[in-house]
Amino acid sequence: MNVQGSFFDDGDAAKEISLLNGELAYYPQFFTTVESDDFMRILTDSIAWKQESMMMYGKPVLFPRLMAWYGDATSSYRFAGTTYSPESWTPALVQIRERITPVSGHAFNSVLLNLYRNGNDSMGWHADDEPELGPEPVIASVNFGATRRFMLRYKNDHSRKYELPLQHGSLLIMKGSLQTYWEHQVPKTTKVNTGRINLTFRFINP
Repeated sequence: MNVQGSFFDDGDAAKEISLLNGELAYYPQFFTTVESDDFMRILTDSIAWKQESMMMYGKPVLFPRLMAWYGDATSSYRFAGTTYSPESWTPALVQIRERITPVSGHAFNSVLLNLYRNGNDSMGWHADDEPELGPEPVIASVNFGATRRFMLRYKNDHSRKYELPLQHGSLLIMKGSLQTYWEHQVPKTTKVNTGRINLTFRFINP
Protein backbone atom coordinates (compact mmCIF):
# COMPACT_ATOMS: atom_id res chain seq x y z
CA MET A 1 0.00 0.00 0.00
CA ASN A 2 1.46 3.36 -1.03
CA VAL A 3 -0.62 6.32 0.11
CA GLN A 4 0.25 9.90 -0.72
CA GLY A 5 -1.77 13.06 -0.60
CA SER A 6 -2.83 16.01 1.46
CA PHE A 7 -4.60 15.70 4.79
CA PHE A 8 -4.35 19.43 5.48
CA ASP A 9 -7.74 20.77 4.40
CA ASP A 10 -9.22 20.69 7.89
CA GLY A 11 -7.58 23.27 10.14
CA ASP A 12 -8.72 21.56 13.34
CA ALA A 13 -5.50 20.77 15.24
CA ALA A 14 -7.37 18.32 17.49
CA LYS A 15 -8.45 16.18 14.56
CA GLU A 16 -6.80 12.76 14.64
CA ILE A 17 -6.24 10.87 11.41
CA SER A 18 -5.99 7.18 12.28
CA LEU A 19 -3.85 5.07 9.94
CA LEU A 20 -2.49 1.51 9.70
CA ASN A 21 -5.22 -0.02 11.86
CA GLY A 22 -4.82 2.64 14.51
CA GLU A 23 -1.08 2.18 15.00
CA LEU A 24 -0.41 5.62 13.52
CA ALA A 25 -2.26 8.70 14.77
CA TYR A 26 -1.56 11.83 12.75
CA TYR A 27 -2.35 15.44 13.70
CA PRO A 28 -1.34 17.59 10.69
CA GLN A 29 -1.59 20.99 12.42
CA PHE A 30 -1.10 20.17 16.08
CA PHE A 31 0.90 23.36 16.69
CA THR A 32 -0.09 26.67 15.13
CA THR A 33 2.17 28.26 12.51
CA VAL A 34 3.28 30.93 15.00
CA GLU A 35 4.09 28.32 17.65
CA SER A 36 5.91 26.16 15.12
CA ASP A 37 7.98 29.09 13.85
CA ASP A 38 8.96 29.98 17.41
CA PHE A 39 9.90 26.41 18.35
CA MET A 40 11.93 26.00 15.16
CA ARG A 41 13.94 29.13 15.97
CA ILE A 42 14.40 28.31 19.66
CA LEU A 43 15.44 24.71 19.10
CA THR A 44 17.82 25.59 16.27
CA ASP A 45 19.62 28.07 18.53
CA SER A 46 19.46 26.37 21.94
CA ILE A 47 19.99 22.65 21.38
CA ALA A 48 23.51 21.18 21.66
CA TRP A 49 23.56 19.73 18.15
CA LYS A 50 26.27 17.23 17.19
CA GLN A 51 27.07 15.21 14.11
CA GLU A 52 27.42 11.72 15.56
CA SER A 53 28.95 8.73 13.81
CA MET A 54 28.67 4.96 13.72
CA MET A 55 31.21 2.25 12.92
CA MET A 56 30.88 0.59 9.53
CA TYR A 57 33.48 -1.88 8.27
CA GLY A 58 35.83 -0.75 10.99
CA LYS A 59 35.60 2.96 10.14
CA PRO A 60 33.52 5.80 11.63
CA VAL A 61 30.82 7.08 9.28
CA LEU A 62 29.06 10.37 10.01
CA PHE A 63 25.27 10.36 10.25
CA PRO A 64 23.76 12.56 7.50
CA ARG A 65 22.07 14.91 9.98
CA LEU A 66 22.71 16.57 13.34
CA MET A 67 21.46 14.91 16.52
CA ALA A 68 20.86 15.55 20.22
CA TRP A 69 19.54 13.47 23.14
CA TYR A 70 17.67 15.07 26.07
CA GLY A 71 15.73 13.66 29.00
CA ASP A 72 15.70 12.44 32.58
CA ALA A 73 19.03 11.42 34.09
CA THR A 74 17.98 7.74 34.00
CA SER A 75 17.18 7.73 30.27
CA SER A 76 20.49 6.78 28.67
CA TYR A 77 19.89 5.32 25.22
CA ARG A 78 21.89 2.88 23.09
CA PHE A 79 21.65 3.54 19.37
CA ALA A 80 23.80 2.21 16.49
CA GLY A 81 26.33 0.77 18.91
CA THR A 82 26.75 3.93 21.00
CA THR A 83 25.25 4.79 24.39
CA TYR A 84 24.03 8.37 24.69
CA SER A 85 23.65 10.13 28.04
CA PRO A 86 20.91 12.77 28.02
CA GLU A 87 21.28 16.50 28.29
CA SER A 88 18.88 18.12 30.77
CA TRP A 89 15.43 19.17 29.62
CA THR A 90 15.15 22.70 28.27
CA PRO A 91 12.06 24.88 28.86
CA ALA A 92 11.01 24.52 25.21
CA LEU A 93 11.30 20.72 25.29
CA VAL A 94 9.28 20.58 28.52
CA GLN A 95 6.60 22.78 26.97
CA ILE A 96 6.33 20.55 23.88
CA ARG A 97 6.22 17.41 26.03
CA GLU A 98 3.42 18.85 28.17
CA ARG A 99 1.38 19.60 25.04
CA ILE A 100 1.66 16.11 23.53
CA THR A 101 1.37 13.99 26.69
CA PRO A 102 -2.44 14.28 27.13
CA VAL A 103 -3.02 13.45 23.46
CA SER A 104 -0.70 10.46 23.44
CA GLY A 105 -1.94 9.17 26.79
CA HIS A 106 1.64 8.25 27.56
CA ALA A 107 4.46 9.64 29.73
CA PHE A 108 7.82 10.40 28.09
CA ASN A 109 11.16 10.65 29.87
CA SER A 110 13.39 11.44 26.88
CA VAL A 111 13.52 12.85 23.37
CA LEU A 112 15.78 12.27 20.38
CA LEU A 113 16.17 15.35 18.19
CA ASN A 114 17.31 15.29 14.57
CA LEU A 115 18.17 18.41 12.57
CA TYR A 116 17.93 17.93 8.83
CA ARG A 117 19.85 20.93 7.45
CA ASN A 118 18.49 20.49 3.91
CA GLY A 119 17.34 17.76 1.54
CA ASN A 120 20.78 16.11 1.57
CA ASP A 121 20.28 15.09 5.20
CA SER A 122 18.31 11.91 5.75
CA MET A 123 17.43 8.93 7.95
CA GLY A 124 17.80 5.39 6.60
CA TRP A 125 15.45 2.45 7.04
CA HIS A 126 15.14 1.35 10.67
CA ALA A 127 12.68 0.48 13.43
CA ASP A 128 12.68 1.94 16.93
CA ASP A 129 12.79 -1.48 18.54
CA GLU A 130 15.68 -1.23 21.00
CA PRO A 131 15.13 -3.37 24.15
CA GLU A 132 14.99 -0.39 26.52
CA LEU A 133 11.90 0.90 24.69
CA GLY A 134 9.86 -2.19 25.58
CA PRO A 135 7.85 -4.52 23.30
CA GLU A 136 5.22 -2.04 22.03
CA PRO A 137 6.63 1.46 22.53
CA VAL A 138 4.62 4.64 22.10
CA ILE A 139 6.70 7.21 20.23
CA ALA A 140 5.50 10.74 19.56
CA SER A 141 7.11 12.46 16.57
CA VAL A 142 6.91 16.27 16.38
CA ASN A 143 7.99 18.11 13.23
CA PHE A 144 9.02 21.71 12.64
CA GLY A 145 10.34 23.26 9.44
CA ALA A 146 10.40 21.85 5.93
CA THR A 147 7.88 19.16 4.97
CA ARG A 148 9.67 15.84 4.45
CA ARG A 149 8.49 12.44 3.22
CA PHE A 150 8.01 9.89 6.02
CA MET A 151 8.05 6.41 4.46
CA LEU A 152 7.16 3.05 5.99
CA ARG A 153 7.62 -0.46 4.64
CA TYR A 154 6.59 -3.84 6.00
CA LYS A 155 9.65 -5.74 7.22
CA ASN A 156 8.69 -9.05 5.63
CA ASP A 157 7.30 -7.63 2.39
CA HIS A 158 8.92 -4.45 1.09
CA SER A 159 6.24 -4.06 -1.56
CA ARG A 160 3.88 -3.03 1.24
CA LYS A 161 4.66 0.67 1.65
CA TYR A 162 3.06 3.71 3.20
CA GLU A 163 3.99 7.36 2.95
CA LEU A 164 3.07 10.59 4.74
CA PRO A 165 4.29 14.16 4.17
CA LEU A 166 5.12 15.40 7.68
CA GLN A 167 4.54 19.13 7.74
CA HIS A 168 5.47 22.09 9.92
CA GLY A 169 3.77 21.77 13.33
CA SER A 170 2.53 18.21 12.91
CA LEU A 171 2.40 15.40 15.46
CA LEU A 172 2.63 11.70 14.57
CA ILE A 173 2.11 9.05 17.25
CA MET A 174 3.45 5.53 16.57
CA LYS A 175 2.18 2.77 18.82
CA GLY A 176 1.13 -0.87 19.15
CA SER A 177 3.14 -3.38 17.15
CA LEU A 178 4.24 -0.86 14.51
CA GLN A 179 7.95 -1.09 15.41
CA THR A 180 7.78 -4.89 15.36
CA TYR A 181 6.49 -5.21 11.80
CA TRP A 182 7.35 -1.94 10.06
CA GLU A 183 10.47 0.10 9.27
CA HIS A 184 10.54 3.81 8.48
CA GLN A 185 12.84 6.35 6.85
CA VAL A 186 13.21 9.97 5.78
CA PRO A 187 14.89 9.85 2.34
CA LYS A 188 17.10 12.43 0.68
CA THR A 189 15.42 14.87 -1.70
CA THR A 190 16.50 17.52 -4.17
CA LYS A 191 13.22 19.40 -3.65
CA VAL A 192 14.03 20.75 -0.16
CA ASN A 193 16.77 23.26 0.62
CA THR A 194 15.61 24.42 4.06
CA GLY A 195 15.90 22.86 7.51
CA ARG A 196 13.64 20.57 9.48
CA ILE A 197 13.72 19.51 13.14
CA ASN A 198 12.15 16.23 14.22
CA LEU A 199 11.65 15.31 17.86
CA THR A 200 10.77 11.74 18.83
CA PHE A 201 9.61 11.52 22.44
CA ARG A 202 10.08 8.13 24.11
CA PHE A 203 9.98 6.33 27.43
CA ILE A 204 13.26 4.58 28.25
CA ASN A 205 12.93 1.75 30.76
CA PRO A 206 15.60 2.32 33.46
